[in-house]
Amino acid sequence: MGDEHDKLLPVANVGRIMKRVLPPTAKISKEAKETIQECATEFISFVTGEASDKCQKENRKTVNGDDICWALGSLGFDDYSQAIGRYLHKHREFERERASAKLAVSSQNNNIEEETNA
Repeated sequence: MGDEHDKLLPVANVGRIMKRVLPPTAKISKEAKETIQECATEFISFVTGEASDKCQKENRKTVNGDDICWALGSLGFDDYSQAIGRYLHKHREFERERASAKLAVSSQNNNIEEETNA
């Protein structure tokens, strides 16, 4: 069981996520946390396996966010697929903006450095 237990999501993280949606006074049993831990781990494996199969058929080695969205839709989780697709789009947009801002700051610092050395 040691190997099987290592493949599960950390139960402490699962417990924290569960607590977020419950009233502050609610208690969660160890058994409930472990059940959700197993279900969430199985769900992630199921979706990731579908995405991985798609990548193999396309001779790709890397599973990306679009593959996960596709897998969710393919498995009948259309609502999740659409929601995660929107999140993925916003995340990529944020990363592009962050990279542009870093580049602008770096360029600005280089200009200041050149002016100081001149």
